[in-house]
Amino acid sequence: MAKNSLTIPSLALKIATEADAYKFLEELRWDGEPDGCLHCGEVGATYLIRPQNGVSRKTRTGNMSERRVWKCRACKGQFSVLTGTIFHGTKIPVRTWLFVIVDMCSAKNGMSAREVERKYGVTPKTAWHMLHRIREAMTLEPLAGLMRGTIQADETWIGGNPKNRHRKDPREQGRGKWGSDKMPVLSLVDTATGEVRSRVVPDVTGATLLPVMRGQVDMAVTTLHTDASKSYTGTIARQAKAHAYVTHERDEYVRDGVSTNMAEGYFSQLKRSIDGTHHHVSREHLQRYLNEFDFRYSTCEMDDHERVRTLIERVPGRRLSYRPLTRSQAPQRTAPKPQQRRRDAGLTLDEAMERAHRQAAEGRGDV
Repeated sequence: MAKNSLTIPSLALKIATEADAYKFLEELRWDGEPDGCLHCGEVGATYLIRPQNGVSRKTRTGNMSERRVWKCRACKGQFSVLTGTIFHGTKIPVRTWLFVIVDMCSAKNGMSAREVERKYGVTPKTAWHMLHRIREAMTLEPLAGLMRGTIQADETWIGGNPKNRHRKDPREQGRGKWGSDKMPVLSLVDTATGEVRSRVVPDVTGATLLPVMRGQVDMAVTTLHTDASKSYTGTIARQAKAHAYVTHERDEYVRDGVSTNMAEGYFSQLKRSIDGTHHHVSREHLQRYLNEFDFRYSTCEMDDHERVRTLIERVPGRRLSYRPLTRSQAPQRTAPKPQQRRRDAGLTLDEAMERAHRQAAEGRGDV
């Protein structure tokens, strides 16, 4: 397959209509046709419900749709290539989804929600939700095997430089023992395959890093390459099959094949992309952004078509609705203070409104 065989112009020709987009997505997910029913699992019992006019059908709301619907002879259930995936229930055209996915997979620095909003004419919230659903599909499978062989481990901090803040900035208060409220990130890079796995961690002590590494690396058969941090040279080093490190304080970055340069290169790309494309990433969503950059870095040897196909293979079972995604960011409503309720008791509507205006003019608000 030629390099960059899937470009935006070639994709636009391939999916000229919404029906073409469904066919292309079926090609990527099923190689053309589903193996079995997505509801009952019956194999070989599905068939395509073809529109009477050959192009589109009328929906329950009276609109015409080019959605390709499959039906099972066994359970009589209907489904499409979107069922049970990150696209489930979407109102965005499948053509738009495919364009955004190709852009997302091929953009080395990632894409911002504002860029998707401008290019594809969707609202900012829709663009933001679309990108997070794609990042959900980029997340590594929970049952993925452990990493083995020679693994480079290193950590970095994500966030703005505290010295650039005003001394009265609330974030300057109580920044903890590390002297910064930046978010620590641990990354593990397989030197043979180029696969990288990154995790947000509360701190970079050995006691914190060890269980995270055990969840991703088969320590008993792994040779670990790190820097000279005490976090690695203690318990973590004893858990690994072998451990070697370089001492950056002595300007030592490579010694007899031992280095952390692959991890450092990954961090360089990650930070440039966050600073240049996203500008800021919240602690609540940082792990999703790491999953995105892990996916692109781990598949950098693939061309865009192979990378998109790999992503589409991961979309089943990855539904992500908007409300749970934003629940941690919802403003908390505070109940009125007891003394406030007592003062408001017995007031007429006009009296309460007059009191509110008087407080606003005094600049006191609800006190």
